[in-house]
Amino acid sequence: RERLDRLFDRGTAFLELSPFAAAGMYDDDAPGAGMVTGVGVVHSREVLVVANDATVKGGTYFPMTIKKHVRAQEIAMENRLPCIYLVDSGGIFLPHQAGTFPDRDHFGRIFYNQARLSALGIPQISIVMGSCTAGGAYVPAMSDETVIVRRQGTIFIGGPPLVKAATGEEVTDEELGGADVHCRISGVSDYYAYDDDHALKIARNIVETLNPPKKFPLETAAPEDPAYDPREIYGIVPRDLRKAFDIREVIARLVDGSRFQEFKELYGQTLVCGFARIMGYPVGILANNGVLFSQSSLKGAHFVTLCAMRKIPLVFLQNITGFIVGKQYEHGGIAKDGAKLVHAVANADVPKFTVIVGGSYGAGNYAMCGRAYGPRLLWMWPNARISVMGGEQAANVLLTVKIKRLQAQGVAMTGKQKDDLMKPILEKYEAEASPYFSTARLWDDGILDPLETRDALALGIAMSLNAPIPDYKVGIFRM
Repeated sequence: RERLDRLFDRGTAFLELSPFAAAGMYDDDAPGAGMVTGVGVVHSREVLVVANDATVKGGTYFPMTIKKHVRAQEIAMENRLPCIYLVDSGGIFLPHQAGTFPDRDHFGRIFYNQARLSALGIPQISIVMGSCTAGGAYVPAMSDETVIVRRQGTIFIGGPPLVKAATGEEVTDEELGGADVHCRISGVSDYYAYDDDHALKIARNIVETLNPPKKFPLETAAPEDPAYDPREIYGIVPRDLRKAFDIREVIARLVDGSRFQEFKELYGQTLVCGFARIMGYPVGILANNGVLFSQSSLKGAHFVTLCAMRKIPLVFLQNITGFIVGKQYEHGGIAKDGAKLVHAVANADVPKFTVIVGGSYGAGNYAMCGRAYGPRLLWMWPNARISVMGGEQAANVLLTVKIKRLQAQGVAMTGKQKDDLMKPILEKYEAEASPYFSTARLWDDGILDPLETRDALALGIAMSLNAPIPDYKVGIFRM
């Protein structure tokens, strides 16, 4: 992180991605998955950085390290961000080779993505500050421009022990793949740096020579603080997600001047929709204020279509248990009306950002732009919960299935047997619904303090404007 501070423009924000990746996994041996990724600013333009942490198992790649690296590349590709790789890696962490090597989104996907990024004209710069061994050697080799630090950076497909085992040749790291080798002999590196600071300065100079980005011309205004104190969010959103709160009170503490032009205020009131600005950027906001009914689903689909046609970024504030259930609502067409909202969200190619401020359950997650629906970034607040359904509901469903199975055999369950069945299910759902369980597995892009949400959204929107926004195309709505 000290290196990144010296790389970025002084006083600018750094939006770190998934800092708690792999938390509680691999016997807690891979904090942050051994990698720092995020969006920063170099010479006034947004860049994406991927930095190996050599203090974690020599910067080697665990399965979650690969997922974190690939996710960063996806963000760069979708938002047309130059990539800067701070490389210091020994390649795959061999004890976990089965989860890192052969599959589609394993280690090889990193280099596939590098080739695709290059074909799209997205610049990639590598700074070799330590060892680049085995697969790690391909990151600088596939970059547009590469910097290597003398007596510190090395690049080789097979290190000295492997060379000796394979050929009998004895060679030092520097002789095999040091800065002098790759700048004077092999040509693998383009710039010779004398130390870290020199390497970072060269990288900054490279960014300065890049063609200026053609940003999408989104009409902006001067940023304003909310009229209501954002710190009041802590008292508005309850820890117990079963307690209701008015999501408008949260919106008022996130948007500029606390001004919110609500759309269809009196219709479908369990979904709040409207226009606002965040740090000067225009946004369309969809926020849950209860379960989704047919009316709220239709309202949401209408509003998403408006924003997609006008090319206005969308912000989803999730606190959703799902769609309404019951005979009356099935007869009323909740399935097809909910599908309209899912259609609209899936096909809206404007920049989308999702913040889970409460619960995120079942198909409600999908309709409100969950991970599968392509938000540019998705965050969770520390109080949030995410699962296919609540633990109590899941336990009761499984209990009902068990009771019916036993009844068919002429057996009845005792109260203790019911409790014994439900307790581990409740405990499992409680643990797996945690935002920390989610973020460890990269189901999101990080856990946000509510007070950081405005800044994160603003940097996300600024980042997204490096890419064009295509015209809206929608599929068939079942009427």
